[in-house]
Amino acid sequence: MAGLDGSILDRLYATIAARRGGDTTTSYTAKLFAEGRQRIAQKFGEEAIETVIAGVAGDAGLAGESADMLYHLLVLWADAGVPPQDIWAALESRMGTSGIAEKNARKS
Repeated sequence: MAGLDGSILDRLYATIAARRGGDTTTSYTAKLFAEGRQRIAQKFGEEAIETVIAGVAGDAGLAGESADMLYHLLVLWADAGVPPQDIWAALESRMGTSGIAEKNARKS
């Protein structure tokens, strides 16, 4: 399946990062960066809620809402200076570990 290795997200992240400092009248991404991390996080939260609602409702719009949520998450990563490779490494380190065991390990 295309994109499972994160390559599409890596490319989207690069595009997003390149929009920082861009023209806020023509780039929604540049506008988000200009509005600051609190606004970016708020938008991510809104999209996450919309994704949850679509998922629970069995809505055909789940794919679109998920794409919106991922986009806003990547804007948040870019604003915080967290490259996707850091996320991929964190996920890779958890591979082969039970989700319950991994969660319990974080508590100690």
